[in-house]
Amino acid sequence: MVRRATVRQGFTLIELLVVLAIMGALLTLVVPRYFEQADRAKETVLRENLTVMRVSIDHFHADRGRYPQTLQELVEGRYLREVPTDTLTGSRTTWTLVAPADGEAGIYDVRSGARGKGKDGTDYSTW
Repeated sequence: MVRRATVRQGFTLIELLVVLAIMGALLTLVVPRYFEQADRAKETVLRENLTVMRVSIDHFHADRGRYPQTLQELVEGRYLREVPTDTLTGSRTTWTLVAPADGEAGIYDVRSGARGKGKDGTDYSTW
């Protein structure tokens, strides 16, 4: 009699469990860093949006000799394409508008309306 060697196909249960354990260990290292980077990216975009709006307000004031009454006025005057989104609140309407200290009407500065602190420990409302 001639005996044939059996060919084994597929993976054993132990091999699959080992692979799943390795994948689980790698995910526990990667996932927290991913969410931390996503939060950091939102903060970076927020800072950039604030900078762009502040520069636009300064240009508006230099051109017209007064501060804009609304953020929409910056859009209508083509200083901005659109009112940026506050990335932390997800809204265009939560900006905190700061009036000039000398009592003049209008918007002198813009700050985020988000609550909480950034990665650097400062309040979002002070940015």
